[in-house]
Amino acid sequence: MSDDSRPAPAGARTAAVIPAAGRGVRLGPGAPKALRALNGTPMLIHAVRAMAASRAVSLVVVVAPPDGAAEVRTLLDAHALPERTEFLVVPGGDSRQESVRLGLDALPAGIDIVLVHDAARPLVPVDTVDGVIEAVRGGAAAVVPALPLTDTVKQVEPAGAAGEPEPVVATPERSRLRAVQTPQGFERDTLVRAHATVTENVTDDASMVEQLGLRVVVVPGHEEAFKVTRPLDLILAEAVLARRRLTDGF
Repeated sequence: MSDDSRPAPAGARTAAVIPAAGRGVRLGPGAPKALRALNGTPMLIHAVRAMAASRAVSLVVVVAPPDGAAEVRTLLDAHALPERTEFLVVPGGDSRQESVRLGLDALPAGIDIVLVHDAARPLVPVDTVDGVIEAVRGGAAAVVPALPLTDTVKQVEPAGAAGEPEPVVATPERSRLRAVQTPQGFERDTLVRAHATVTENVTDDASMVEQLGLRVVVVPGHEEAFKVTRPLDLILAEAVLARRRLTDGF
């Protein structure tokens, strides 16, 4: 695997792209997942604030549902956001990959580092964001925050029919596995090239860079950067916010 990594310029500017065009069906019917309320504030606003909390992030691009860009702009205008950070809303596409590409297309000149962050990870701490940025500045082409797995993982064959037992075919070595989070960080040109080259639908942007033959590195993630996908996750997120209010005055 080749590695053309190089340190980013000392004055490299960073932008964050937040794809928020998905419907989030696992949270049930209603508003898109990113617009669901968390402690009275839409998850998307929490995610935007999490990116803007880093002093290295000068621009946040929110990729809205194709028919919801105006609503998202109104939402951003209605909530207090750091004045030092610029915000931009663009309509998204039919897939996450297309939405990220549209967000990349909207970036102005002068942006050297790009973060891609899930709107459904609203509570990622700023130290994690900064850690990803610093690793890209240090020369990594692509960086992902991740946590070691605590559960044993089994590789299985799909069941022949719904509800039938699935045969186990392997037990991967847990010490070599990581649960990947966001924001994922990239040297801008590398991510643009990945989106221009890899056309098949993928689950994250780092895997697209892997397909270019470039090295992706892992930095420590954080347990509070979990993905809010199911109703139980909302309860956990509310509990994290309550603890932050008590301990940090958040």
